[in-house]
Amino acid sequence: MKQSHRYALLAAGLALAGTPGALAHGFAGQRFFPATLATDDPFVADEFSFPTISRRTLAAEEDSPAVRETAASVDLAKRITSNFGIEVGATWLDQRTAEGTRRGFDNWALGAKYQFHLDERHESIASVGVDWDIGNTGAKSVGAETFSTVTPALFVGKGFGDLPDSMRYLRPLALTGSVGIGIPSRSSTTTVDEDGNASTELHPHTVSLGLALEYSLPYLQSFVKDVGLREPFNRIIPVVELDLSKPYDRGAGPWTGTVNPGLLWAGRYVQLGLEAVIPVNHATGGGTGVLLQLHFFIDDLFPKSFGKPLL
Repeated sequence: MKQSHRYALLAAGLALAGTPGALAHGFAGQRFFPATLATDDPFVADEFSFPTISRRTLAAEEDSPAVRETAASVDLAKRITSNFGIEVGATWLDQRTAEGTRRGFDNWALGAKYQFHLDERHESIASVGVDWDIGNTGAKSVGAETFSTVTPALFVGKGFGDLPDSMRYLRPLALTGSVGIGIPSRSSTTTVDEDGNASTELHPHTVSLGLALEYSLPYLQSFVKDVGLREPFNRIIPVVELDLSKPYDRGAGPWTGTVNPGLLWAGRYVQLGLEAVIPVNHATGGGTGVLLQLHFFIDDLFPKSFGKPLL
């Protein structure tokens, strides 16, 4: 590649990154990790997702019919320090069955995350965090649990920009992942029906696994080769996410989850995302759905006020 072209591509990459404040969200060296829709990110940030909308038909169970569920979520992430942040989220559910419609909020969620690793040369990043699904804060009519679940987790991200020149077209690839253990606040719940019959529901510990494989066209254009893409295509990041969970005690059960192929478009201040939601196996049940999100980079929108760490 000619030296003048190298400088041009570097300038384009810096333009995408924006001001130094932009480095707060998902950067490791010249690698930009976008905010993924179905799995959690390996970095702390000042970001706001509104709305995140999903729709999918859930499979019928022994005591309930199939449900067409639409979920609308709002999530806010705020840095307290440069490496520590908190998150809060709420989800409104619309559940439609042959018997009628139920609407209400699911349980509120709180989280905290600490970013302990950043290697700019090797485009790697890692954090630890905890999520708290707060029992009894949602509507029982839509299935909000009466118990809480706390999930400590590890989050990692790795870009492939350090691959040799013979594999340069793989450099735009990046992989993010997370693994967590869901810990319920109580082991079971016993209920008594109108006839006085008692039934007990077990609440197992669960392992959750999230993976996202991304191919960044902005990275390709700026740091590998200018292939001639123009707006809006030069900001697209194809992605495939995998969101899995499995109970491992108190009755246990198989792996369930979804695979989500889709596209992300990362602008200067906002990101748009659209993914299909496909059950991974028969145990997951239900049909194929859709997931979309409008995501705001608060650190770029308000770099001198709410977009910077509080401390």
